[in-house]
Amino acid sequence: MKIFKKSILVLMAVVAVSLTSCKKDDDGGDGGGGGAGSGTVVAKVNGNNFTSLEIASTASQSSGGGSTTVTLQGSDASGKGIFIIINNFDGTGTYEFSDSNVFVTATYVEANVSNPQNSQTWSAPYQGSGVVGEVKISEKTDTKIKGTFNFMAKNVNGDQSIKNITEGSFDLNF
Repeated sequence: MKIFKKSILVLMAVVAVSLTSCKKDDDGGDGGGGGAGSGTVVAKVNGNNFTSLEIASTASQSSGGGSTTVTLQGSDASGKGIFIIINNFDGTGTYEFSDSNVFVTATYVEANVSNPQNSQTWSAPYQGSGVVGEVKISEKTDTKIKGTFNFMAKNVNGDQSIKNITEGSFDLNF
């Protein structure tokens, strides 16, 4: 629970300092919704399947100071989770995870419930990473957001390992 609270605090801090973000328009590709079922986030983490629980998956949107922030998250029953934050969100299109734009971020967490001190977090972007992935928003309504994502994330406070998150998709309700 501590790591969950810490993750939420980190996410809230990033949202609070959001000033700019970079959006690259979709090049006409469908951006697709991917294979996520309604209310879930799915991906491959280093080739292994990840599927969030519907009850532990959500999207939120907040606006302030002329900027809109969208947060996407999904967790499974084993304590693994994927979190994506898009600051200065302005609709459908492609948003890059890049070290030159730290206001669009992705995080992969493996919580250790028996020993929260041993929980691990991989983040994108990270210093010196360049462009390490993207999130494509293909559909956004007042009640739903849908799209795909991929990113490489680094465990900067741990063993410096990299997790490759591929074939990601989400179909979440606000």
